[in-house]
Amino acid sequence: MATLAATRLAAQPRPWRRALLWLVLLGPFFFASYGFANWMASRHAELPVMAFAWETRIPFVPWTIVPYWSIDLFYAISFFLCRHRLELDRHALRLLSAQLIAVACFLLWPLRFSFERPEISGVFGWLFDVLLGFDKPFNQAPSLHIVLLIVLWVKFAQYLHGAWRLLLHVWAVLIGVSVLTTFQHHFIDIPTGLLAGWVCVWLWPEQGTPPLRAWHAVRDARRWRLAALYLLGAALLLVPAVLLRGVALWLLWPVVSLLLVALAYAGLGTAVFQKRADGRLGMAARWLLAPYLGAAWVNSRLWTRRVPQPVPVMDGVWLGRMPCAALPAPLVATVDTCAELSCRAPGTEYASVPMLDLVVPAAGQLREAAEAIERLRVQGPLLVCCALGYSRSAASVATWLVRSGRAADADAAVAIVRAARPGIVLGMAHLRAIRVAAGDHR
Repeated sequence: MATLAATRLAAQPRPWRRALLWLVLLGPFFFASYGFANWMASRHAELPVMAFAWETRIPFVPWTIVPYWSIDLFYAISFFLCRHRLELDRHALRLLSAQLIAVACFLLWPLRFSFERPEISGVFGWLFDVLLGFDKPFNQAPSLHIVLLIVLWVKFAQYLHGAWRLLLHVWAVLIGVSVLTTFQHHFIDIPTGLLAGWVCVWLWPEQGTPPLRAWHAVRDARRWRLAALYLLGAALLLVPAVLLRGVALWLLWPVVSLLLVALAYAGLGTAVFQKRADGRLGMAARWLLAPYLGAAWVNSRLWTRRVPQPVPVMDGVWLGRMPCAALPAPLVATVDTCAELSCRAPGTEYASVPMLDLVVPAAGQLREAAEAIERLRVQGPLLVCCALGYSRSAASVATWLVRSGRAADADAAVAIVRAARPGIVLGMAHLRAIRVAAGDHR
């Protein structure tokens, strides 16, 4: 199905006119909204400055106004790179989101740039004069330049390879550095811009349903408790970030990470992690959730350090934790039930049925996983995995055992799985879900 959809998209002609229309709409909106935020900020008698003492040692480098200005060229060209309408619309919505998020921040907490820029002559001086005709020292965090840079960098990297891709990365870094060396921004504007930029990419993935459209308020009390716990964790980290500032401002990254996980349990589900068909999380999800993902990976290794290898259950189906390299022999396929970690099992047949951690999977998810096990089992011995190999994957194997007739009922299936991997964690709620998924009405 996915291959057919990709073929249809590839057959579509490039949407040149639609690209031009988006450019005509977003270009003026960029200058109008940015100018409005500048005007609103200029009405304040005094604006705060957020700068570190070490920033006074950043040199002013006039020629970096060239990469600074070049982002406008990247902006205009980016619309015409898109090969089909969906890709174009998602890219345009990322750019629109970037503008809305940045301008909203400028209006809610305007900041002022505090360094005096030296006098410049020649071509570089002219470029600065043109820039200062509409750009005032008020719109700071997040740097809209950095927000747009992330969106554009992702788009161009999609189409460039080899030496051209390397050149893109070098030039993108120059654009990022130029916001400091042209005396346009303080340092705090860069990490906040990076965060906002990845949010824009995360909001509008190139394929699949945008995460916010996946919202479905749940009635599961355990999921709400977990959402509340992650929300509390985010709030506790926010306090020192606000009160101490300085280095403590880096805590805003795990704050955002925990907020997204809280939303996953409250209603967004596995869409938060944006797991792709190749087993990897989307790039935006990897960046935004990096603090949580790092902790989740370490936790998975600590809990399974005494049982790192998968174990056979029955008829070529093995159970274990998420692999981080090639599968051990004789395994040739993987059914991955983990939502929050990337699965790296190169050269194998692969199926992903992402499920949230710490909660009982839905019967439909277990049924889908059991069907994937049966489908891939014909390729040879396969691994069914989750972060630990103790719950989601174990429930999936138990469901497969009942549905395939290898176990008489859910209790017998769980007993078989437990005999193979004694540490599994399956309670009464899991048994009920397995029964429903397997059609076991006893």
